[in-house]
Amino acid sequence: MAYTLNIGEKAPSFSLRATDGKKYSLDSFKDSRFLVVFFTCNHCPYVIGSDEVTRQTVEKFQGKRVAFVGINSNSANTYEVDGFEYMVQRMEEHKFPWVYLYDETQEVVSQYGGLKTPHFFVFNEDRELVYTGRGVDSPRDTARVTVNDLERALDELTSEQPVSVPLTNPIGCNIKWEGKEKHWMPPEACDLV
Repeated sequence: MAYTLNIGEKAPSFSLRATDGKKYSLDSFKDSRFLVVFFTCNHCPYVIGSDEVTRQTVEKFQGKRVAFVGINSNSANTYEVDGFEYMVQRMEEHKFPWVYLYDETQEVVSQYGGLKTPHFFVFNEDRELVYTGRGVDSPRDTARVTVNDLERALDELTSEQPVSVPLTNPIGCNIKWEGKEKHWMPPEACDLV
């Protein structure tokens, strides 16, 4: 498998704990027609900048049987604020309308090939990848957004049309790996990426 999932590949399975205290797997969302898995975190300015746009997208498509799953795979040893207890606090404070899972071992992000925070993966009814990449073209400053790639992909998917732009480059901070063996960078470099 390529480092990042290719269009048409199946969603890798997972079993992760969420901020609500429950464990979730791919099967937990089997009643949803479509699935959006996105890699996110607590501290990244691109995540923080675009969370409310993501919220609007979730609210727009929840009634169309689209499930949204946020996964934090960042190493808490690299960025303490990305630890699980801070995830719980963030969800309590912002009440985001998605399930927020913790990938402490970083196995899930490795299987999906998540590169940045945020990085979105959209799956069809057969849990085949139909879109991956950015949510919007200006996640850090949403006042400058001109394109919402995630929404366009979901509009097309829920309207029984092919996804016209299935691949874009995610824009955000690199995943904070536990060690230097995988695209590691110091935390202070986050704002430069």
